[in-house]
Amino acid sequence: MNELSGKHIVLGLTGGIACYKAAELCRALVKEGASVQVVMTEAAEHFITPVTMQALSNRPVYGSQWDAREPNNMAHINLGREADAILIAPASADFMAKLLHGRADELLSLLCLARPAATVPLIVAPAMNREMWANPATRRNVAQLRADGIEVLDVGQGEQACGETGDGRMLEADEILADLVAFFSPKRLAGRQVLVTAGPTYEAIDPVRGITNLSSGKMGFAIARAAREAGAEVTLVAGPVLLPTPRGVTRVDVRSARDMLAAVQNQVDRADVFVATAAVADWRPGTAADQKIKKDGSGETPALRFIENPDILATVAQSPRGQAGLRGEAGGIYCVGFAAESHDLLAHASAKRARKGVPLLVGNIGPATFGKDDNALLLVDAQGASEMPHASKRVLARKLIAEIDRRTLGWVHKK
Repeated sequence: MNELSGKHIVLGLTGGIACYKAAELCRALVKEGASVQVVMTEAAEHFITPVTMQALSNRPVYGSQWDAREPNNMAHINLGREADAILIAPASADFMAKLLHGRADELLSLLCLARPAATVPLIVAPAMNREMWANPATRRNVAQLRADGIEVLDVGQGEQACGETGDGRMLEADEILADLVAFFSPKRLAGRQVLVTAGPTYEAIDPVRGITNLSSGKMGFAIARAAREAGAEVTLVAGPVLLPTPRGVTRVDVRSARDMLAAVQNQVDRADVFVATAAVADWRPGTAADQKIKKDGSGETPALRFIENPDILATVAQSPRGQAGLRGEAGGIYCVGFAAESHDLLAHASAKRARKGVPLLVGNIGPATFGKDDNALLLVDAQGASEMPHASKRVLARKLIAEIDRRTLGWVHKK
């Protein structure tokens, strides 16, 4: 999916070694469907050439306010009027100070000052040495830029080109891209808190063996990302999966079903929406051996006794707030369950919805989707069922978030 299809981005580069990341960022923006117009300061050209940025953007690069290519010789006006957003990456400490004071002594700062602020947002990705980032002057500048309505992104932490380590690195291209996609997304869930579970659980037999399932966690992670893009504050309780945490999402890692229940109970009182995507093991061994169980050559297999795990979704759904959410009352928590089935999806999903006592149950065929990037969903509620046709999990997650917003509008939990 091209998440920035139809968007026109002015990508501004200021002086700093992080300009090398701007090349990958430009490539990523184009790959996601955006058209990109690069504007560089003279200092930026000491770190990366306009030829490189022209090749990646497929557009001539601008660098001077006296550029005669514009018929009216007003590049600082024309370029800004055409943009859906101006993204400065990297933004040096000096350039942010310029923005703060309205200085405009070259094309990029002129462009930012002359942009129609009501319709063309300005997004800034800082990049500088850790001491420069921590300097009180920089902190004041960042605070004032945000107060002026400029979107100042976070900085990364780690090794810097100067050899020091700390805050101040420009975010990586994929992180800036995620923030930009989120910036353009409708804020359907602004002011709400969403709790999501994702992935499998692991139930130990002994220190090296256990029972789990094939859930990859991709659907739950996509839902967490979509909820964050929609403006929600999101907590993701994740079983043992190897997936990166979505930008802006608080992640709690767990292992077993009981671990997951404890983490959910620790977070659920603050949540307005609970999406139980995790494939929680139904049973666990009654006891886990302290040491690895060895074969003894007798041909006998160890006797394993299983006990039922707690039902996390039912625990939340049958609580007073869960029941209030089922009735559509303010102060309730809206619970969404998932059912991964192997056959008879509608029948099993409908029965599970009634048994758990949730307003919405989302069904899918587990073997057809585990580990994959796409899915097809069946939404089951008290009125019947509707299908979300086969698509990427990112697309389905956004559609599901829109559906949750539609169903919960008007009774958001009041804090």
